[in-house]
Amino acid sequence: MSNRQNVDDAKLTWFKSSYSSGEGGACVEVAATGQAVLVRDSKDTSLPHLALTRTGWTHFLRYAAGA
Repeated sequence: MSNRQNVDDAKLTWFKSSYSSGEGGACVEVAATGQAVLVRDSKDTSLPHLALTRTGWTHFLRYAAGA
C-alpha cells in the first residue's frame, strides 16, 4: 500500500460511490490503473490518494461487505 502513485490524476476516470448522496457528506472516489486501485477524498481531490493492489482492493471490498 502507498499514498503516492506516479499517475496523472486528470487522465484517470474517477468513480464516486453509488451510496453518495451528493450533499457534501463524507465520500471517496476510486480509479483503476493497470497495477492499482486508487482511492481519494472526493471533497478535496488535491490531497494524496491511497493506492491499493487489486488483491488488496478485493480484500477491502469483501471486508466492507461483511463477507
